[in-house]
Amino acid sequence: QVSLVESGGGLVQAGGSLRLSCAASGRTFSIYAMGWFRQAPGKEREFVAAISSSGGGTTKYADSVKGRFTISRDNAENSVYLQMNSLKPEDTAVYYCSARPNTATMAASTYDYWGQGTQVTVSS
Repeated sequence: QVSLVESGGGLVQAGGSLRLSCAASGRTFSIYAMGWFRQAPGKEREFVAAISSSGGGTTKYADSVKGRFTISRDNAENSVYLQMNSLKPEDTAVYYCSARPNTATMAASTYDYWGQGTQVTVSS
């Protein structure tokens, strides 16, 4: 069982930056791949970024955030981060942290654990 708690969301102007954090419970954090997804009002949840378990460190990004967002993890702190730069109004959404064993994927249905979400609002 893994419990996830996101933080770091807020209101920022277009072009600004935010860093989201996700703290995970449990002693086996390193075996989990971690993902970030987001959901805007009236839209389906969409993939943002993912990082595989500590054995590989492979990262995946949605095309819409490549070059602007960076996912990273700190296994000693049981945490995963999403550094978001050059934010755009279309990045406005609730951002969710998720976890699944080993391999990072882009499909929300493959993730077993989810946080409660943190709101990111980008003003124009």
